Amino acid sequence: MSGTQTTTRTTAVDDGLAPEYIVPAAMLDAVSPSAERGGVLLGSDPNEEPASVSLLRSVPTRVVTLGGLYLARQIALRAMAAGAWVIVATGRPQAWQMLSAAAGTTPDGRPLPLIQIRRLAPIELPAGAEDSPLLVVHDGGATPVELFPPRTPWQTTMYVLPYLHPQAGQLAFNADLVLIQRLQLAQAQLAARIWRLRPQMVTELTKLADDQIITLGRDLWLPVRLVSHAREEQILGPVRRGD
Repeated sequence: MSGTQTTTRTTAVDDGLAPEYIVPAAMLDAVSPSAERGGVLLGSDPNEEPASVSLLRSVPTRVVTLGGLYLARQIALRAMAAGAWVIVATGRPQAWQMLSAAAGTTPDGRPLPLIQIRRLAPIELPAGAEDSPLLVVHDGGATPVELFPPRTPWQTTMYVLPYLHPQAGQLAFNADLVLIQRLQLAQAQLAARIWRLRPQMVTELTKLADDQIITLGRDLWLPVRLVSHAREEQILGPVRRGD
């Protein structure tokens, strides 16, 4: 796989990811603090230590979520709380509206521009920066066309794949990080061919609980148990697989 390892485990807390006037306090209450600058907490590792992903980086980054819409929405919500601008390109805008509501409004009642929900069509992207990184969420089905490939620093493109399709194999293989929820056996076997997984890894992919994922990257295979908090559950519902 390309890129550098993008999952870290740490208990340190960064205290200045976003200008405080951008993110309402209610939204910060919805998520856990990130573990590093540009880091987004996912949950806990097998040793019950915090597991975070370096989602917002100084290099162009490609991420794939595989298996469920809930996981992608949770990551986007936490990226906003970490100071990112989020653009969602999707054919199902209603599925993302709760994130717009979560972003809140300005004192004059206008929606805060933390998130834009757009149709699946090419657009000119704003430039990301260290203080305002850009997360582009491409929710375009199992065989997406790369409309927004990550090309600039502080831009991450996250592809939301409902299932693993052979035509998406190259895109998935080239991702810097893949977050995988439980797969059926045929899907896990396809994953094995794409990423050259060992038989025990294939078995593990088929036995994940609804609140578990595998974080997969170069020299990385880490089971993570997803964590949600009360405010976050009000927005997204309970941790689950699917949607």
